[in-house]
Amino acid sequence: MRRLFLPVLFLAAACRDAAPPTREFNGEVAFTYLARQVGFGYRIPGTPAHAATAAWLDSLLRTRADTLVVQAWSHASGKGDTLPMVNFVARFNPAARERVLFLAHWDTRPMSDNPNYTGPRTPVPGANDGASGVAVLLGMADALQQQPPTVGVDLLFVDGEDYADFHAEPNDVLIGSRYYAAHQPPGPKPLYAVLLDLVADRDLRLLPEGQSVLGAPEVVDLVWTVAKEVGHGAVFVNAPGQGPTLIDDHVELQKAGIRAIDVVDFSYGPDNSYWHTPADSLDKVSPQSLQVVGDVAMALIRRH
Repeated sequence: MRRLFLPVLFLAAACRDAAPPTREFNGEVAFTYLARQVGFGYRIPGTPAHAATAAWLDSLLRTRADTLVVQAWSHASGKGDTLPMVNFVARFNPAARERVLFLAHWDTRPMSDNPNYTGPRTPVPGANDGASGVAVLLGMADALQQQPPTVGVDLLFVDGEDYADFHAEPNDVLIGSRYYAAHQPPGPKPLYAVLLDLVADRDLRLLPEGQSVLGAPEVVDLVWTVAKEVGHGAVFVNAPGQGPTLIDDHVELQKAGIRAIDVVDFSYGPDNSYWHTPADSLDKVSPQSLQVVGDVAMALIRRH
């Protein structure tokens, strides 16, 4: 029966008058969370920076969420490494039967591998690819602590998204989202899920992603409609077929029956030249972009 709620919700989204964002989300504060992550260093599973970031996330989320679920496990990689992994699920209004889910990955890539990159194969700082989505989730946690939601909200921080080669080593990427899909917290599935990835680009432009349009078109329509309502239609450009089609964490959730989409700007720098390179650094991202995405995420929650 809960699925019947979705078309009603989307219709309501389409019919409401446009309104300016409430600005309960603070993009400047969210940017400090982004910078702090980069300051820890490369958040590669098994490294001290990874462990320090995990402890920091744990401490922040325990003071903000109603309930914090910590999913810790060891992952055996295809190369024989044993990797310590941890997902965090910050739950607000945990008793609510109607829930929405937002997620981002918090790890960073061990090696630069952009096809057009010719420099040294060093790790990726992950200012945009990793830290940006996490920064939005943390800013949302601040807002939800100040004004609790009427709907249930889960903020999921997944580990191990970016550890290996997506084509050659498929079991060593999307590790945290796959684990979450197999070990979901008790209770109903979320009405929908929104993945936030690469969302702080200074030239942010968000087009519907192909797997999202295929697997959850009504969720895409909802998110882009809400973005237009709150004044961010110039960034959330609803042009299906023009966006990328990606293997990302939302696909693992779709496999588990969750209506999940990916909000992602996969045009990062000239010819996507900053993606998966050392150029994914603080000077390429902005609090204004975080503000846009945070406004939309909070507006989605507040319309319930």
